[in-house]
Amino acid sequence: MSWLTRVRQSIPFLPKRETPDNLWHKCRECGQMIFVKEFEENLNVCPKCGNHGRIGPKVRFAQIFDEGSYTQLPQPAVREDPLKFRDSKRYTDRIKTARADTGETDALLNARGTIAGRRAVVGVQDFAFMGGSMGLGVGAAFVAGVQAALADRCPYIIFTAAGGARMQEGILSLMQMPKSTVAIAQLHEAGLPYIVVLTDPTTGGVTASYAMLGDIQIAEPGALIGFAGQRVIEQTIREKLPEGFQRAEYLLEHGMLDMVVHRHQLRETLGRLIGLLCDRRAA
Repeated sequence: MSWLTRVRQSIPFLPKRETPDNLWHKCRECGQMIFVKEFEENLNVCPKCGNHGRIGPKVRFAQIFDEGSYTQLPQPAVREDPLKFRDSKRYTDRIKTARADTGETDALLNARGTIAGRRAVVGVQDFAFMGGSMGLGVGAAFVAGVQAALADRCPYIIFTAAGGARMQEGILSLMQMPKSTVAIAQLHEAGLPYIVVLTDPTTGGVTASYAMLGDIQIAEPGALIGFAGQRVIEQTIREKLPEGFQRAEYLLEHGMLDMVVHRHQLRETLGRLIGLLCDRRAA
């Protein structure tokens, strides 16, 4: 045994301190390490680069509604695994895993409450639940949210975040596109506003349906919004696309959005829009 080994073994090292895994958050955009508490107090926005982190329905409800004003609506019951789908795993197993990870029944939740003192029904898609994919559960929840808005005579606001249709439900998933469109038409017939807030990412069949049918189209800064991916489009048209052409700022510049709103101003902006739209339609 060398003298170095004897010296090292004789030193009374203290046990390694345990550090909680959830103490820090690493920004996906700039790589900055941020205290989780600081990140959450900043509405899940990176204080260094301004990247808007992805958030789930319950966090979104707390940020958008007036404090203590909202109640979550029950999830409509739908038939699970209607096609008995299986790939590398059974579809039912994937659903169970998603529910265990998120604590939610499906990828779209609704709540009713007030925003800046004005009534509204808000739906939020959760990208953490199977990529926010649109299946029977999402379609039924969307219609339930619209029906709640019709009953309350108030606007329906949807926060989109999805990778598109849910492949495990095949054509039944695609049927949710016209189903949601009919529900939006009912809002229009009743003279009630339909407001869309596109968050990162909003793609696929969701973009091709209810995500682009709002009376007002809002997006969070830097949100990825599109139908197909950039690589697929470039391979199809055999051309190089502009940098950031599917980001919120580019779409605003080219007329596909009405505004890009920072998360800190989102509640105030929605409250003002609800007032303008409802007062005008009532008149």
